[in-house]
Amino acid sequence: MEPLKMLLFALADDELLMGHRASEWTGLGPILEADLALSSIAQDEMGHALLFYDLLGALGETEPDSLAFGRSPAEFYNAILCELPRGDWGETLMRHFLYDLAEQVRLEALAASSYAPLAAVATKLRSEEKYHMLHGSTWLKRLGQGTEESHRRLQSSLDQLLPYAVGLWETIPGEAALVAQGIMPPSNTLRDQWYATLTSVLTSTFALPALSDIAPVEGGRRGEHSEHLVSLLDAMQLLHREFPGAKW
Repeated sequence: MEPLKMLLFALADDELLMGHRASEWTGLGPILEADLALSSIAQDEMGHALLFYDLLGALGETEPDSLAFGRSPAEFYNAILCELPRGDWGETLMRHFLYDLAEQVRLEALAASSYAPLAAVATKLRSEEKYHMLHGSTWLKRLGQGTEESHRRLQSSLDQLLPYAVGLWETIPGEAALVAQGIMPPSNTLRDQWYATLTSVLTSTFALPALSDIAPVEGGRRGEHSEHLVSLLDAMQLLHREFPGAKW
């Protein structure tokens, strides 16, 4: 597959699965305001995925519904972080914060992409990510500086999720060509920027290791996934499989 399509699939699949996992909290949040906020974020992420799938359609791929609901796990190129089970409320908040900060860094860079359609989408989406970041940082501050138990659980979530979060920056197949064409900066450059920002934001409340001490969990950009993606897609694609080609 050509490198530009690989990049767009990675962007779209990350957003789709993060949105799906967030939607699993609808009706289950600890307070109504939190429930509504995370449901709204889920809708945003799925909308972002749709825009990236539309870019793939312009490059000759099939329509977005088939891309979302018609592919097998090996045909998805999301980072493994995005397919993990939602966990408890604190784990969900920490995962979204790690992801949203990465997305903010990524969109800021892609807004300057030499591929104009991608630059336009990134420019449109980055303002929404600022609201996602505000939601996450507010909750992390509330719980991280709350009780000893709330801090302990968030620190544990951070420790468990960091290797997966660093895996967001796994090199895209064919990335060297994308960098040479000015379509994107090197993933490791964006990773370093992300971790420096993450460290500056979280170190007053949480303990973070040096980036070099983290062994990233990778494979997703090559279509290699955990068993969690299989069960996620089984649920997400059920209606599409049972009624293929149905018009709604």
